[in-house]
Amino acid sequence: MAGDVHFEGALRGRLADPTTALAPATRALAAADLAVVNLETSLGNGGRPEPGKRYPFQAPVSALAALREAGVDVATMANNHALDFGREPLPGVFSAIREARAADPRLSVVGLGRNVREAFRPSRHVVDGTVVATLGATLADTDPTADRTGHWAATVDSPGTADAMDPTRLLRSARAAARSADVVLVYLHWGVQGEACPTEGQRTLATRLVRAGADIIVGSHAHRLQGDGRVGPGYVAYGLGNYAWYTPSEEATGVLTLTVRPAAAPAGRARVADASWTPARIGASGLPEEVTGPEAPDFQSRLAGLRACAGFDRAGR
Repeated sequence: MAGDVHFEGALRGRLADPTTALAPATRALAAADLAVVNLETSLGNGGRPEPGKRYPFQAPVSALAALREAGVDVATMANNHALDFGREPLPGVFSAIREARAADPRLSVVGLGRNVREAFRPSRHVVDGTVVATLGATLADTDPTADRTGHWAATVDSPGTADAMDPTRLLRSARAAARSADVVLVYLHWGVQGEACPTEGQRTLATRLVRAGADIIVGSHAHRLQGDGRVGPGYVAYGLGNYAWYTPSEEATGVLTLTVRPAAAPAGRARVADASWTPARIGASGLPEEVTGPEAPDFQSRLAGLRACAGFDRAGR
């Protein structure tokens, strides 16, 4: 799993060749059986920037090809930028998603749909006989920079994002996914922008989702890493930070790789057997640059501090 991806600034020009747009920086994603990111932008053409949006993002639909070529299997669009240019571009976006799936069924988009049922529908991937279901959802929590009004939320008869301000449908979707999948992953757009520690609301919802059957919960929106570790039988990474972003930064980011052991018995739960980070920082190109050598221990020390404020010990327990 990795955090926020968009194609603004220096990254936009890279879409001239989607086959190599992200590839130089995605070794850890491409190596995974299943790779998931947050596509933090609207797609398509047309529409107008939403009133009051300070940073409206829009990328051509070739961004989907760039993700696929980089080894991404699931992109969530349940976030506060998916409808930066309103609903007008969405018919073309849904057509592009359908065409991308026809070209390569491996790539799925979750958290955005023609109606609320579709927005909350999980993707399904089979890895060595193990069925993995991935859900995407967005909630503002206490952050005024997100959509607290539900204006971008999908409804029974209108398109939009999977909104979880009221988590009832999200919890119900997690339970349903757990009945038919071996591993349930939930990618949330949540928390407070700029904060390195998860809110009490994040921690409470993570616990509720694990109880509902989610095995892995990851998130973004803070644009910073937040702590990761075990919550009961589940694994939670509260914030994955930026991954491909137009602003160079010394802020730590990277790819979180989880090795999952499926349930040993029909009534059991999947378990994360191992968690490891490939640390990186955003370079001038907008792409993540892997951190190696003497800087790597600094990243591990940073992780330990983040885990502490998320309620875990240094090892993520």
